Amino acid sequence: MITILIANSKGGCGKSTLSINLAVALALAGQDVMLADADRQKSSLAWAKRRPKTAKSIAVADWTKGPGDVPKRITRLIIDGPAGLRKDGFETLVAEADLIVMPVLPSSFDQDASTAFLEKLDSLKSIRKNRKGVAIVGNRMRDRTRAAERLERFLAGLGHAVVARLRDSQAYGEAAAQGLSIFEIKGIRAQLRDDWKPLIDYIEHGVL
Repeated sequence: MITILIANSKGGCGKSTLSINLAVALALAGQDVMLADADRQKSSLAWAKRRPKTAKSIAVADWTKGPGDVPKRITRLIIDGPAGLRKDGFETLVAEADLIVMPVLPSSFDQDASTAFLEKLDSLKSIRKNRKGVAIVGNRMRDRTRAAERLERFLAGLGHAVVARLRDSQAYGEAAAQGLSIFEIKGIRAQLRDDWKPLIDYIEHGVL
């Protein structure tokens, strides 16, 4: 089993959107996926309740009070991490993970918070000694904008792998409102789905 923790100390950076779409993408690729929601807002759990019975099956668990049991059949565990991780809870979730995926928005406020979060991550022995990977995802990016250029400069100096850049689109919100992902609704631009391929390839081939 590979465990992926989606985390950033800054709220509103797209952790839940990243979690649910990644969970579906891996499930559609043939993995047995469990989505564990560790965020008090419970956005992933709310999404799961809206999910149609005809949609691809994904196990869902409430981890807001701490990690729980994982069925033996699960091959990919996605943890939707909380914002403002406290030391005890933060280290517990990191201990569960094989890979930490951090979404970063093109905003100076988000970048400041992301820098502090990465410093916190890098202080952990398991990260310093490269026993756990940290992958950065540029989120809600818009081509040919100053914000996107600023984010690119910021990402270049982080010292961790930038594995994907996800463009901004209302399609994510429309899909989530139906309990679905962008991989499951018609009319989605192919480029949106293509944005995810580097991240999925990194998880499937770069972690093992």
